[in-house]
Amino acid sequence: MKITPQRYQCPLGRLQPQVTDLEAVKRNGWREQHILVVSETDSRLDFIEQAFVKRIGERLFGQGDKRHG
Repeated sequence: MKITPQRYQCPLGRLQPQVTDLEAVKRNGWREQHILVVSETDSRLDFIEQAFVKRIGERLFGQGDKRHG
């Protein structure tokens, strides 16, 4: 008679985060709260749109490559 060994399941396994579809989170954020999350290097944007996103980000949050201090 062959008995298969029982695998012990760690109780912490249920606390691990589920894999999240980030595009779905972004889509829902836009549709429900009008929050837009986009990278200036997103390949779906053309050159002008990427420059526009970069300019908005720099206007709202400052230059990304400059350090304060």
